[in-house]
Amino acid sequence: MTDPHGPGESEGGDLPPGLLEDYLRSARAQLDFLGSLASRIADHPDDPDLLGEFRRESHKMRGSAGSYGFPAATRVAGEIEDAAKAWIADATLNREARGRTAVDQVARLRAAFGAALDRVSGHTPPAPAGGTDQETAAQVYLVEDDPSLIELFEYGLRSRDYRFEVFTNGREALDKLRRVPLAGSHPLLILDVDLPALDGYAIFDALRYERPGAFRVVFITVHGSEDEQVRALQSGAVDYLVKPVNLRVALEKIGRWIGR
Repeated sequence: MTDPHGPGESEGGDLPPGLLEDYLRSARAQLDFLGSLASRIADHPDDPDLLGEFRRESHKMRGSAGSYGFPAATRVAGEIEDAAKAWIADATLNREARGRTAVDQVARLRAAFGAALDRVSGHTPPAPAGGTDQETAAQVYLVEDDPSLIELFEYGLRSRDYRFEVFTNGREALDKLRRVPLAGSHPLLILDVDLPALDGYAIFDALRYERPGAFRVVFITVHGSEDEQVRALQSGAVDYLVKPVNLRVALEKIGRWIGR
């Protein structure tokens, strides 16, 4: 049975084999990096930069694994992110055992992918940028820093012939969105909450002040609590996507948001 949160790795879902293989290569590289961070935490359990990086990397995997059909990996990645947050907040919490705990958590995360990781080899090619004429507004702007989710959305948006543009940095996205000529159009802005340089809510607030009503804004995040969704909707967002993302459902929603 396919998991409701993702396409289901065993069946392949709506994803072509090449895209799934690319994700698994990327996931394996992420796991190797998380493993190296866990080993360093054993020697430097109080390093805030190290703990912060451990949290950020687990956060990315939490958001993408289930979207590609690995819900168990999303759950374990969420546990890792929550543990890292707790360690950052409390310098004494589990201090002596942090390294061992981190290593064990990464091992559990790797196991959550089962045998899928053993079927791929090589390196993930860089995700292509979403193409758009610089003088014409795209129909969809995606602001997201997880390469795996970017690749998933790019595949889906191309399959529906949308014009789109992708940003991985909040400040760069805001700079472009302030200047893009809209000519009366109202493009869809899919906006990640947790971004480098400038978070999604800061971008949203700036655009509401400088270009009110210019974009149809949808937030995307792993934190889908009722309070978070109400906050976004009361601020003027049209909807909220919770990671992991089901691509088929997301594309149907995008069609309705854009008006196709």
